Amino acid sequence: MNPIRSRSARVIVVAAAAGSLALTGCSKDSGKDAKDESKSQKDAASQSKPVVYGEAADSTGPAAEVPGAKPGGMINIYTQSDLSHMDPGQIYVSDAGQFANLVHRKLTNYQEDDKGNLTVVGDIATDAGKSSNGGKTWTYTLKDGIKDEDGNAITSADVRHTFERQYSKVIFDGPSFVQTWLSGSDYRKALPDGPYKGKHLPDSVLSTPDEKTIVFNFDKPRPDLPQALSMAGYAIVPEKADTKEKYDKAPKSLGPYKIAEYKSGKSLKLVKNTNWDPKTDAVRHQYVDGYDFTTTIDQPSQTKRLIADQGEAKNAMQFTDSVDPAQTSSVIRDAAVNKRTIKGYQPYVWQMSFNLDRLKDKKVRDAITYAIPNQSMIQADGGKYGGELAGGLFAPTLPGYDATYDPFGKLKKPNGDPAKAKALLKEAGVAEGTKLTYAYSNTPRGQKQMVIIKDALAKVGFDVQAKEIDRATFYEQIGKIDNGFDLYMTGWGQDWASQSTVVTPVYDGTLVADGQPNYSHINDSKVNSLIQEALVLEPEAAAKKWEEAHKRIVEEINPAAPVYYSKQLQLFGSNIGGARYSTNSSYIDINRLYLKKP
Repeated sequence: MNPIRSRSARVIVVAAAAGSLALTGCSKDSGKDAKDESKSQKDAASQSKPVVYGEAADSTGPAAEVPGAKPGGMINIYTQSDLSHMDPGQIYVSDAGQFANLVHRKLTNYQEDDKGNLTVVGDIATDAGKSSNGGKTWTYTLKDGIKDEDGNAITSADVRHTFERQYSKVIFDGPSFVQTWLSGSDYRKALPDGPYKGKHLPDSVLSTPDEKTIVFNFDKPRPDLPQALSMAGYAIVPEKADTKEKYDKAPKSLGPYKIAEYKSGKSLKLVKNTNWDPKTDAVRHQYVDGYDFTTTIDQPSQTKRLIADQGEAKNAMQFTDSVDPAQTSSVIRDAAVNKRTIKGYQPYVWQMSFNLDRLKDKKVRDAITYAIPNQSMIQADGGKYGGELAGGLFAPTLPGYDATYDPFGKLKKPNGDPAKAKALLKEAGVAEGTKLTYAYSNTPRGQKQMVIIKDALAKVGFDVQAKEIDRATFYEQIGKIDNGFDLYMTGWGQDWASQSTVVTPVYDGTLVADGQPNYSHINDSKVNSLIQEALVLEPEAAAKKWEEAHKRIVEEINPAAPVYYSKQLQLFGSNIGGARYSTNSSYIDINRLYLKKP
């Protein structure tokens, strides 16, 4: 998930504050030292467990009741900007992924228990899927009673339309797992106009034998399909409702809530979707009457309001933003406030991505990697509550994570090695004052990190030209092949507990294209080959191939410098009930909230 995905990909976790912040300060409820409640790599390891594929009984609604839940009232959502996307096909960033939990539905979904264990269940399908033909064929049957917000019944034709529209240029910013599995890395050529001119994928690839049945046919086993289909990017778009590009601003709901009002750059209001039937949904609830998003509240203001817990803030929560790092101490040390937080280890690795089309010399990329003050970057994102120093590009939430892997010596020199960086630049013949163009998101975190990066690279001889990009379009802009930037901070997390969901989307050279998350444009034949070998192996054998690919990427190519593994610390108001950390989304579990006093 760029960072930011639900178990996913790009993460727009926004955090920020000044350079090196220590956890200092106190409050009326604090003692001298607050107990360290930051999450560890042991907590992260619990997220690397493989999921279970559920049967029909697991997929039948309604979802298990949340103890003490009451109906009624509106929850207030604080966020800093508009959502990156609302069209499901474009959703690959975590803020939009959380929104999708409320509005969109997919063939499958994750059901999560109180211990964070995950089961893939049928969402609009009757189960997690039925596999045949040695795992190459997957069949899904739709539940009865699935309708969109206008009361239109959802059929297999809508499901087929959902996947076929992703082949068109209308969709440029979402996941591509299923499309590439069906039609190869150059999948758009198989259906360049999507379904919009009356053409379809052949039945030998994707078929709908009747109104309730969808059949996926692959050329090799795809055991992870049920998890891929649970991604927000594969949520259903009803064929008759599809307005192409305009759909991103006014999508139709199949979930418990629908859009009542949207004011670009200001607010978003969700209300109950009366055509959502809880008997068809084994995951979500519809306790509150709706959600009021205010998309203009910066991170420090969010934190101050929620600490104060007055008036409408009692019914409010952070969405995918974290506690303002400058106020982390106040939150942790005040027992009453600390009780209103969720803490968790996220799957995201923040990394300095290099545009290999522009920064072609590995010595230069290595020099920048050594120059980066990783610990200062962590401190600017909340210290030990915000992250932990990264040695590689595989997070502690992945199976087989190696805590000792540290090829750039960051454990010994967490704030970088400027002398080593200068020596490498001298070897590469880089002149003092060489310009670098650094793109950053206009969030508090992005702005503070920009200051740190600019200062660190200036010390080794670079003249950094900082280019600010709006948060809502950051990944869209750097996702263009000809983006005009040398380097940019990105965050990526696994889509499910497999190294394949990190290596394939981000480092597969066959997937270099506008809108794809191969932000560095790495295209290495050996890495590409290792990916193809690993994809057809059983998990244990595949893990060795993925690790081989990982080490080649980090040590021999270095398309992205590992900076830190991300943690989450979020606040919610005192009147919100049911809040817990979600292993699936790595944020507050949005599927089970209610108001204690509606």
